[in-house]
Amino acid sequence: MPATGQGASERASGRRTHQAAVGMLTASVAALYCVFALTRYHTFHSSSYDLVIFDQAVRSYAHFQPGISIIKGVHNGFGPHFSVLGDHWSPILATLAPLYWIYSGPQTLLVAQAVLFALAIPPLWIFTRRAFGGGQRATAAAYLVSVAYGLSWPIAEALNFSFHEVAFAPVLTAVALERLQAGRLRTALIALAALLFVKEDMGLFVAGIGLYLAVARPRTVRKQLLTGLALIVVGFADTYLATYALVPAFGGRANYYWAYTALGQGVPQAVWHLIVHPASSLRLLITPRVKLDTMLFLFGAFCFLPLRSPIALAAVPLLLERMLANLFPNWWVTDFQYNAYLVVVLVFAAVDGAARLDRWWARARQRIDARRGQPGAAASAQPGVTAPAVTAPAQAVAAAPAQPAGAGTGRVALLCAIAMCVVAVGLIPQFAFGAALHPSFYKLNARARAAAAAVAVVPSGVTVEAVNHLGPQLSARDTVLLWERLHVRWAPWVVADVRRRQFTFASQAQQAQRIAFLERSGYRVVFERKGYVVLHRAGASASTGTSGTGAG
Repeated sequence: MPATGQGASERASGRRTHQAAVGMLTASVAALYCVFALTRYHTFHSSSYDLVIFDQAVRSYAHFQPGISIIKGVHNGFGPHFSVLGDHWSPILATLAPLYWIYSGPQTLLVAQAVLFALAIPPLWIFTRRAFGGGQRATAAAYLVSVAYGLSWPIAEALNFSFHEVAFAPVLTAVALERLQAGRLRTALIALAALLFVKEDMGLFVAGIGLYLAVARPRTVRKQLLTGLALIVVGFADTYLATYALVPAFGGRANYYWAYTALGQGVPQAVWHLIVHPASSLRLLITPRVKLDTMLFLFGAFCFLPLRSPIALAAVPLLLERMLANLFPNWWVTDFQYNAYLVVVLVFAAVDGAARLDRWWARARQRIDARRGQPGAAASAQPGVTAPAVTAPAQAVAAAPAQPAGAGTGRVALLCAIAMCVVAVGLIPQFAFGAALHPSFYKLNARARAAAAAVAVVPSGVTVEAVNHLGPQLSARDTVLLWERLHVRWAPWVVADVRRRQFTFASQAQQAQRIAFLERSGYRVVFERKGYVVLHRAGASASTGTSGTGAG
């Protein structure tokens, strides 16, 4: 066989090997995510807010209805026929409806989210290998960075808090950024367009990517500046349209999540305040201290390498959206799902930052060697690689925004990838995945067994007011409402918990008082164990009441 033919055959074999390896890595990560999420579900650590909300909505889509979530509508005062599109502009959730034709239950959402999170790995691997120039070091670094993403704490915290529309954000972001690096603008724009259907503030994120494109050098796509400016305009316009037109059109309120009362009562006042009072606005970004801590964890998880890359600019609008708020403290912390919107753009920025650092080091070594009379020594290629074009298509390598041909040795980049992986592993015990390291995570304790028994008492096909962490276990077969402090919905069945203070209640005593009130109102206790109480009102209609009354 001619040498060139043999080389092509070896490269094709290598590509197939890596495709299989990346596929296995992606499948393994998805499986681990599934085990984590489903274990939390089966040990009663999921919650009605928000898993049941999305379960009801997707089941509604599966029946060709507009995403109705009765638990959300009733609890938040919108009524029993409320569509989640009136809460957040997330029509992309409807794409999960066919899965409910196979199995209609919250577990379907948990598995779907696990798979979607894992699917960001292939484009991340491709981006990393191309950014680091191809070859053995770049390939090793690509696997390490993929593992660092898979174990990252923002993904862990999102999986820990059941399911959210954020499931779609990492893979779409990864596809968009990888295709931009490869110079394939059309596919990137399709992915960015899909992001606009994930949530109303994804327009801000798309605008951030536009800002990155506008300032990034070298150019990777045709008319990059124009494209960047267009994305900025389209992104902001989409967020405005979704918030002030589409959400209200589906029964929501445009100001429902306005969390910036320290800046003003609307966007114009807030913008004016930012202009006139820049110092106090900057203080708001790090007040209280938890805001700064969260941002340090976000960038520190990737060794602060994103700070060396213009890709990090894409994260700025979403960070400002959260950290300028003075209400909704859940937005500021490392818990919950909000940081998963940013993890992919930060890991891509870290890769680009590492590639830039590698090139800077190579140039510095070249200058040193030149002074010593050894020009070009630092630019020697990796073993078995003479130029990046040997291991990647010429067009893709030329399109890489941070990797001019022959510009780096890859040694520093590989060290950065190792560091990111080490940090990701080191942070595991501090965040949600740490619980999975203990055997007790997978076992049902006495309380959990009592919870399972309580759930089993409730028949199928009824309406039930359920305590927050038991609603997901009932949602596949019953109409679930939230057992809450302010109102009694007079559902025929109630599943309560008086052992620990529950969501919306101020104290355990208040929960016990609610049980006593229900008993006085005609409910009968049919189950009681380990703090769980199941009540039934004989002769009650199975239909859902939407009016309620306070109870002492």
